[in-house]
Amino acid sequence: MFNNSSANRPLWLIPLAVGVLFLFLPLLGLDYGTSRQVQLSIILALVVSGMNLSLGYAGELALGQVAMYAAGAYAAGLLSIHGQTDLLIQLAAAGLSGLVVGVLTGVPGLRMGSWTLAMTSFFLVLLVPDIISVFKEYTGGRNGLAGINPPTVFGYDLGSTGYYVAMVLVTMAWFAAMRNIVASRMGLALRVLKKSPVLASAMGISVYRMKLMAYALAAIPAGLAGALFANLDLYVSPESIGFGFAVTVLAASVLGGSMSVYGAIAGAGVLQFALNYSSDLQQFSPLIAGVILIVGGVALTGGLAGMGETTVRWLGARLAGAGNDNARASAGASAGTLDHIDGQPLIANDVSKSFGGNQALDGVSLQAMPGAITALIGPNGSGKTTLLNIICGFYRGQSGEISLGGKEMHGLAPDRVARLGVSRTFQTPHIPDQLTVKEVVITGRYTHEQASILGVLFRSPRYRRIVRNDERDAKRVLELVGLAHLESVVATSLPLGQRRLLELARCLISNPGAILLDEVASGLDENEIKVLSRILRELRDKGSTIVLVEHNFQLVTSLADQIFVLAQGRVMSSGTPEHVRADPKVKREYLGVDTGNGDQE
Repeated sequence: MFNNSSANRPLWLIPLAVGVLFLFLPLLGLDYGTSRQVQLSIILALVVSGMNLSLGYAGELALGQVAMYAAGAYAAGLLSIHGQTDLLIQLAAAGLSGLVVGVLTGVPGLRMGSWTLAMTSFFLVLLVPDIISVFKEYTGGRNGLAGINPPTVFGYDLGSTGYYVAMVLVTMAWFAAMRNIVASRMGLALRVLKKSPVLASAMGISVYRMKLMAYALAAIPAGLAGALFANLDLYVSPESIGFGFAVTVLAASVLGGSMSVYGAIAGAGVLQFALNYSSDLQQFSPLIAGVILIVGGVALTGGLAGMGETTVRWLGARLAGAGNDNARASAGASAGTLDHIDGQPLIANDVSKSFGGNQALDGVSLQAMPGAITALIGPNGSGKTTLLNIICGFYRGQSGEISLGGKEMHGLAPDRVARLGVSRTFQTPHIPDQLTVKEVVITGRYTHEQASILGVLFRSPRYRRIVRNDERDAKRVLELVGLAHLESVVATSLPLGQRRLLELARCLISNPGAILLDEVASGLDENEIKVLSRILRELRDKGSTIVLVEHNFQLVTSLADQIFVLAQGRVMSSGTPEHVRADPKVKREYLGVDTGNGDQE
């Protein structure tokens, strides 16, 4: 989770203690067989961690880690054969080789869609042995790559014990890096992406670039694992790199928990030792891995790591006594204050959109100004949400112009529209899984004050400053919407009313030029509507540009400064609440009030 409080510092002690334990295992007198299984578990854990990053966090099923693993193994092996035995150089080359393979295979697959990436990576795994055979002059073909020299570091021969220590240190370094990635804004963005690419785009996240970055980063540990494997036996066999290994990696990911950093270690360790418990079991390794994959996917939705987290939470709740009764409390009075908000004029002129033969919008124009609430009402199917989707870039209108603060937006991708300053909520709140209330709000600042990947990995001063700003702004907007007391609660556990307020807080933290609210009051009780009304009035008074799509006519007329009424894709009426309320056409066609024959046209 995205939390840097001192309360979470002891969590560092667990992986650190495990790493130190692995470092000192040779001193405990491990026999050769057990030591080898530990080393193979380390190698498998690295590959599985990459699978977790792409599958568990980014939501992309891809088996290409096997190809990246092969690239790393052969890169390290060939360097060694040609005289470069320094393990650090080999690891750098192997990681780079895996990264290149990841980018080359990820670019076309992600461009064509997620399932295309899954199929591309699947066939790539099947082709790996054939690719190795094609370049048998360099790889040794089916006979494998032999003649690899023992690894060194700065000219010193590592020996078996030194190499074991090097493997553990490399693994600890990678998992520390992965933990920093997952516990950063990027990790939060990946969870948002997995939950909903639409939500990610609406928050300014480029879905393609984020998925490609995750897939490319996932390739690095696979390449490192390949280099470690090549130097373990000083031989690379193509038989160990194929579809069977891909199934093992996927099974270990599911068993350990794909949405866990350290679940990769648990899954790899259990599976490696289970499959090699006896020679009789080894011949059934693919079958056992397949069974674990199926059963684990059904019975262990969070894997071993999920079971561990559930147990820890249960014990914590027992030790803490009665739980937090505030988790389901209604939103209280706003305690936060707002500075002036720099709202921007949102203008839509003559926008049209059709779906096949259905004219959803026909020459619709709308003007939403700063310091005002502009309501958009109309019967179901009148085109309200369609207009919002065109403004946000999810649909492309056939004609018309849309601008924010004088900047043309029509035809831009949703993430670019969001970065220009348009923020929105959805009819059904989009709340990512496993995030706290505060973390959900912080995701709204993803496009603000970005840190480099190196800054994220090494926790640079700039990165730490951004984290402090995230925490400060999240606290401010949560106080405004009355959810500050729930900041540590898992967001998906909130009732509908508080989820809607949470979405509003996520919009506000980005300091948007315009806020689009799509049926934000739907499903709220009377008290929650009062809270929402007060918040919207305060936002308006501070200078926000607010577009409110809503069916609650009483709420709209009490809040809106101007109202646009849509019917059959056209603006039927517009003006002040008083003007719209008195319009005979609105009374007859929207409110269902019989105005008499005198009002007929």
